[in-house]
Amino acid sequence: MQKLCSFSFLIFVLFFFVSNISAQQWNDTQKDVWAGVNAYWEAGMSDDPSGILSFFDESYFGWNYESDAPAPQSHVVKSMTYWYKKGKTKLYTLTPARIWVNGNFAYVHYYYYMVNESNEGKPMAERGRWTDILMKKDGKWMLVGDHGGEIDD
Repeated sequence: MQKLCSFSFLIFVLFFFVSNISAQQWNDTQKDVWAGVNAYWEAGMSDDPSGILSFFDESYFGWNYESDAPAPQSHVVKSMTYWYKKGKTKLYTLTPARIWVNGNFAYVHYYYYMVNESNEGKPMAERGRWTDILMKKDGKWMLVGDHGGEIDD
């Protein structure tokens, strides 16, 4: 019986330490950056792309996995204006992997899951990952670069 109790205690201790290793604790600055990421994803839920586009700094240069090369902010405006006419994001979840901050600059690695719905009502699930590069400007975290997109199963 004593061996069983000792073994159970050992399993509990190992589980406790393993679960705490994977948990991340964010400081207030990192939480502020993450709130900024959530703010532009929430703005992306609108029927009007101008909300999310207001988070792209004029110096922005980024690319997704499907692009051959990085593109400037003007290409994002064209792309989002087109895609917003084709459907709408209905839900999303974001999971941060790493948040680094140095003064007014930050990058965030994260995973996403979202469901888009076409104008015909057909749901399309997508999961992927992004790295967003941010600059705090007038109190707002702005995208100056990114890389990522949908990943295959």
